[in-house]
Amino acid sequence: MAKRIIQVEEKVPANLLVPLSIQHMFAMFGASVLVPFLFGINPAIVLFMNGIGTLLFIFITKGKAPAYLGSSFAFIAPANIIIAKFGYPYACGGFVAVGFCGCLLAMIIKKFGTKWIDIVLPSAAMGPVVALIGLELSSSAANTAGILGDNIDPKNVIVFAVTLGMAVIGSVCFKKFLSVIPILIAVVTGYLTAVAVGIVDFTPVLEASFISIPNFQAPKFSIDAILMMLPVLLVIASEHIGHQIVTGEVVGRNLIEDPGLHRSLFADNFSTMISGLIGSVPTTTYGENIGVMAITGVYSVQVIAGAAILSIICSFIGPLSALIQTIPNPVIGGISFLLYGMIGTSGLRILVDQKVDYGKSVNMILTSVVFVVGLSGVTIHLGNISLSGMVLACITGMIMSLLFYIFEKFHLLNEEE
Repeated sequence: MAKRIIQVEEKVPANLLVPLSIQHMFAMFGASVLVPFLFGINPAIVLFMNGIGTLLFIFITKGKAPAYLGSSFAFIAPANIIIAKFGYPYACGGFVAVGFCGCLLAMIIKKFGTKWIDIVLPSAAMGPVVALIGLELSSSAANTAGILGDNIDPKNVIVFAVTLGMAVIGSVCFKKFLSVIPILIAVVTGYLTAVAVGIVDFTPVLEASFISIPNFQAPKFSIDAILMMLPVLLVIASEHIGHQIVTGEVVGRNLIEDPGLHRSLFADNFSTMISGLIGSVPTTTYGENIGVMAITGVYSVQVIAGAAILSIICSFIGPLSALIQTIPNPVIGGISFLLYGMIGTSGLRILVDQKVDYGKSVNMILTSVVFVVGLSGVTIHLGNISLSGMVLACITGMIMSLLFYIFEKFHLLNEEE
């Protein structure tokens, strides 16, 4: 029997809404709170803005694009340089500037349309680019789980294995109500296992005050800081297009056309701009939550909105926020293993669904080069920005696709002989 699909606009039964929303919040939590830790700020403000940003995204895209907004990793390198040189408020000023420019880019796309995407990113290039979104994160999941390196703690391995095992078994064996919350069940099971082996510290929960106000702060602006941050716009635009396409593949809709790339890109960057204005970190659509939708078959924006509201509530309730922060890395890593793999599979699905003909050398070359560039570890440095992995592969694929399009127009391809 095929899995029951709950589509984007469908209402979710009341008894399912809360557990499904919690599942989405847990999926994004580990990666999202890592960014504020790297920047040296309290993660409560990030939980608050993740929720606000997600609700804004749903509103701007008219509830047609299911996406959860979490902390963006694309800004980490330039932001750390700005924080060290000028201070965190100036990094926030950079976030505001990039978000504003991203909104302008969305308006340009609205004016000129999205037909250019089919030219610069045909299926033979888009498939591997989308697959790389998940594949390049696989080592990150293993590192988070604590199962890389020479000195591996057996406790981490046990918790990781239990979490991943429960997620896999739940995804293929659970039925009825349990079949839509396998990730939540895996997180709870992994957490209880972590408590049993003694790697959970409840001290932060006991010491937290019941009501905590997120640490809001105003941005400061410096032209030097803004110029250091601005090249990130190229990275987040490429990432956003990839996420929208893979989400569209998961839910079976063309989100680039409806609600439109201009709407989703504007919403994404508008959230980043607001984040900078209140002292939070930039936001972006999250691959982890795309993976949850792929596994569960639940695409309803009502569930995404529920997760956003829960995130906002957690940002104000000290013990609850602290409790979520006690989820150990092996649990997050175990879940990420499966979710990242599902994203990679979605990229391969594009190649299958679009019936890409690998009898044509153009398609073979495109897919081959994009995969190798993305997985090779090659990094190109442009000032303070680094291009590598999926982003570099995406740019490479766009350049090659454009060249092949020109070659075809001038009848230079040998396949025409």
